Amino acid sequence: MWVLVALYFVASLAHFAHNAQFIAFYPGMPAWLTAEKVWLAWLGVTSVGVAALAMAGVGLTTLGVACLGVYGAFGLDGLAHYTLALCSEHTVWANVTILLVVSSLTLVRRLGRPRDV
Repeated sequence: MWVLVALYFVASLAHFAHNAQFIAFYPGMPAWLTAEKVWLAWLGVTSVGVAALAMAGVGLTTLGVACLGVYGAFGLDGLAHYTLALCSEHTVWANVTILLVVSSLTLVRRLGRPRDV
């Protein structure tokens, strides 16, 4: 499970890094959204994931799993890019990073769920 969370972390970092670097070229993005604000958003999102790890590490498993769910839900926000512009209007790399984030979340959901015995 934690390997999948690490995969999501890397995908999220790649996506936010692309956003920060090319924010001026993303279609439909508001002018007030700057590279610095993108990085601050990433730090905020990632802090929830770090909090989940810390809580799980000290035995607060239920709270840690809840925070992990919130961390994952933040990743789905990447799909909001498609409310601003069509997939074809984004760069290939923007689409790839969005797909990586969503795919990693799908893997966490599918592989992280308990199996029937």
